[in-house]
Amino acid sequence: MKFVYPEHHKIKNGYLSKCQICNSKKMHLILDLGHQPLCDSLLTKEMLNNPEKTYPLRMLWCEECSLAQLDYCVDGNEVYHQDYPYRTGITKELVEYLKDMSYSLTRKYDLNQNDLVVDLGSNDGTLLTGFKKNGTKTVGVEPTNIANIANKNNIETIQEFFTSDVADNIKNIHGEASLIIATNMFAHMATLGEVISGIESLLKPDGVFVFENHYLLDVIQGGQFDTIYHEHLRTYSLKSLIKLFSYYNFTITDVERGTRYGGNIRVHVTKGKNRDVSKNVESLLKLEEEFGLYKLETYRKFAERVKRAKNDFMNFILKIKTEGKTIVGNSCPGRSVTLLNYYGVDGDLLPYIAEQPTSLKLNLFLPGKHMPIVNNEILIKEQPDYVVLLAWHYAKPIMEQLKERGLKSNFIIPLPDMTVLEN
Repeated sequence: MKFVYPEHHKIKNGYLSKCQICNSKKMHLILDLGHQPLCDSLLTKEMLNNPEKTYPLRMLWCEECSLAQLDYCVDGNEVYHQDYPYRTGITKELVEYLKDMSYSLTRKYDLNQNDLVVDLGSNDGTLLTGFKKNGTKTVGVEPTNIANIANKNNIETIQEFFTSDVADNIKNIHGEASLIIATNMFAHMATLGEVISGIESLLKPDGVFVFENHYLLDVIQGGQFDTIYHEHLRTYSLKSLIKLFSYYNFTITDVERGTRYGGNIRVHVTKGKNRDVSKNVESLLKLEEEFGLYKLETYRKFAERVKRAKNDFMNFILKIKTEGKTIVGNSCPGRSVTLLNYYGVDGDLLPYIAEQPTSLKLNLFLPGKHMPIVNNEILIKEQPDYVVLLAWHYAKPIMEQLKERGLKSNFIIPLPDMTVLEN
């Protein structure tokens, strides 16, 4: 079944001058992070000798609906290439988080063996594993080769981008879905209208779409400019999401805040108009307004804070390098590419980035700055003076694990404000 959606919800590749949600021209440039490479297009040793593609990376804010967005869209096939190196199931804290999420949603919506749960951007099937254990039917949709890992683990996964046609195929084989979920995916795709139409088609009449993403309030409050990269076309406020779903046969019925990614929003969207709405929705809208999320001045202060963070970090690193101290990086999430490229940190300042032994990024090189990504055993062996925790939103468990393994280094946590922790 084909749904008609606004033309501007099919976001074109290249430069964007209008709001991706409401099509307003009242857009303000907040932060220009320069031309940057795609954060998950890591390089092999051979590729270091070739030219590297970069794209504009700028954050804009819409005065009408309070959406933050990029003003340049890179083709999804290029961003989510077949060898995309991100895998959910190797981060212990994330596995636990997703397990809890599957249990809480199963309880909230009283799901059983007759219900179908579909995960969009399902990666290696970690989230669906929890639903399957709870007894529901599951199907994943994942465009990259990570789908193979899920299928090997008996989590049925379709290796494609989600479209209305994919929705129809799932419905024909499995029936309508009671719950569709998307974690860290719903801000990523240019095919916004196509995806929402597919969700509407696939859901039962009272079905629910639940998604999680970075939350604009947390990004601004925490100075988290490193969440801005080409995969994140949009950073939502609740106000902007209410505007988005007003174009479709949906009601935002509940909303929660969480701690994932350094602060996230979980949104419950029920099929049909004029549904009962939780008080949480009104409370969060009020909080956004009180914080100043609908005022340009708030974003100007955020941009100043980002520039200050860059100066503080670079001054500190240059000072300790002058003193002859050793400093290296640890963890290589997508956000680290934005941070290091914007700050201008290269291999002279940070000779390598250490990653856990199960990472798909090992033995590759950071886009843009070309530091090698190596097994984190090297930290225990070399005992550098300072380790920069680039996955700063997981700083506490990472520090605990590394200390347990015998690391004596001091830690630098780059954001929200740079902190140096003596070990």
